[in-house]
Amino acid sequence: MYSSKMKTILLAAVAIFLAGSLMVFPKESFEASIRGMTMWWDVVFPSLLPFFIVSELLIGFGVVSFIGALLEPLMRPLFRVPGVGGFVWAMGLASGNPAGAKLTARLRQEGKVTQIEAERLVSFTNSSNPLFIFGAIAVGFFHNPALGIVLALAHYLGNICVGLLFRFHGRDQEEDSNAKSSSLSIKEALRLLHQERLKDGRPIGKLLGDAVQSSVKTLLMIGGFIILFSVLNQLLLLIGITSILAALISIILTFFKLPSDLSIPFISGLFEITLGAKKTSESTDTMLLHQIIVTSFFLAFSGFSIQAQVASILADTDIRFKPFFLARIIHGFFAACFALVLWEPLYVNQQSTQEWGVIPVFLIDQSERIHPIWQLVVEYGSIFTLITLIIYILLKANRAIKHI
Repeated sequence: MYSSKMKTILLAAVAIFLAGSLMVFPKESFEASIRGMTMWWDVVFPSLLPFFIVSELLIGFGVVSFIGALLEPLMRPLFRVPGVGGFVWAMGLASGNPAGAKLTARLRQEGKVTQIEAERLVSFTNSSNPLFIFGAIAVGFFHNPALGIVLALAHYLGNICVGLLFRFHGRDQEEDSNAKSSSLSIKEALRLLHQERLKDGRPIGKLLGDAVQSSVKTLLMIGGFIILFSVLNQLLLLIGITSILAALISIILTFFKLPSDLSIPFISGLFEITLGAKKTSESTDTMLLHQIIVTSFFLAFSGFSIQAQVASILADTDIRFKPFFLARIIHGFFAACFALVLWEPLYVNQQSTQEWGVIPVFLIDQSERIHPIWQLVVEYGSIFTLITLIIYILLKANRAIKHI
């Protein structure tokens, strides 16, 4: 009872403190809010919405069950999750945070995964998408396409290691029947696909409308968190709390032989990875290797902004947030270590070979090919967002009229 009362007082004090800070710094808060809103409007919404809608359609048509039956022999032995986890993993990698959590929560609500399996699945299916890593960070912030290979490989290899490690999560709480792996059967997979489509039963038009509304609703929530943490990050900087935290973080960075100049960019990255990556790239007094190691860490950590989004999504299920948070810390250390290991073979050595005019085939123009796509998202993303929100409003209005 005492701890519950203290928690209430603490939460109330934080809320009052934030409200007071907004009144003291209205102009700075407004500008930070605009920055967060612009990021969501121009980039996050148009880049995530198509994947969310397609995911909903694939689930409704039974394709997820079909994929799950095919991937069961792979996902079960490696990560101790059902085959449908392969679909979540692929969509999470392609669309980025927090798609993995959204799809995992959806599968848990439909009973396709157990609570323990869902906690394992969500631990390694949330990651930044290649478009963001190559287009925004490597080219947009560091102006160096070659860094995209190092950052991406470190990020995804770290995620795989987290998945392999978390296969042991909740092993004592799991029933033996859940540990069995089924054999590959195309016929069985097709049967499941047909059954799932009939079980859903919604016409294509209704399914598409539901997919749009569900996806937009989730993205509106994500936008709110992005704006909130953009403002919070700015307020902490203005109040001076960031400087205090930076002094503590600098001790930790020094322990790992990293420059203390990266402490403030590191804190920014812990709150919001886009802002953190931007500030890290602007730190001119530090080695590029140190910048990449720090960026790899908070890119894997995902930032409190994305973690809050995941916590909100998981709150509708019995999936616990604590394993996900622990996984993000472990992923951060894995990604930072991989960045250090991959730095020389994939960046230093490749820069040397380019000076001699010899470039490996797998590295030729990889980042340059993704950068134009990122530019299109930034340029036309706002128009796409506006059109989609209009469609969303019309769908909601149509449903409201039908219920009158």
